[in-house]
Amino acid sequence: MTILFDGVCNFCNASINFIIDRDKKGVFKFAALQSEIGQEVLNKYGLNKTDFDSIILVKDNIVYQKSDAALEIARNMDGFWKIFYVFKIIPSFLRNPIYDLVAKNRYRIFGRTDSCRMPTPELKARFL
Repeated sequence: MTILFDGVCNFCNASINFIIDRDKKGVFKFAALQSEIGQEVLNKYGLNKTDFDSIILVKDNIVYQKSDAALEIARNMDGFWKIFYVFKIIPSFLRNPIYDLVAKNRYRIFGRTDSCRMPTPELKARFL
């Protein structure tokens, strides 16, 4: 499973750190949307290559975006985080406006960095 994220977003980077800490089996791989690999994946699935307002999960050649991606990620994390998948019963047209509100304001609220995150040597194999 591959997670694509906004590599210059502080909130997004914190979210990736959160996932890494709760993915003891190492099932997730990561790439910044802005990276060459991220752009290749976006191109492969016909996704917008300049809109970085959504986390994207590619699992078994199925693309999940926005709240669907977040819930699918929770479903595949270790521990009790799987319970959040219950929110899948709420239709995405109700979930995604909340997701979009956070995404639209994430730089203003959480800030941004000048460059994408550089993984530690221990985590380098998990980043594409």
